[in-house]
Amino acid sequence: MATNLAIDDWLIEEAKNLGKHRTKKGAVIEALQEYIHRRKQMKIINIFNTIEYEQDYDYKKQRLEK
Repeated sequence: MATNLAIDDWLIEEAKNLGKHRTKKGAVIEALQEYIHRRKQMKIINIFNTIEYEQDYDYKKQRLEK
């Protein structure tokens, strides 16, 4: 899908240099992948406080039984 974007040249050059990309496309693709990955991680972090665990569960004992 061809897309035209007006992105600050300094941002693109900085991303290319930091990521050692030869092309603008490579820098943008990696940046989008990292953005998506980070957003998914943030969703997972929000789930941590919603799961209830049994207080008497002994995970070490469970590992020994295998």
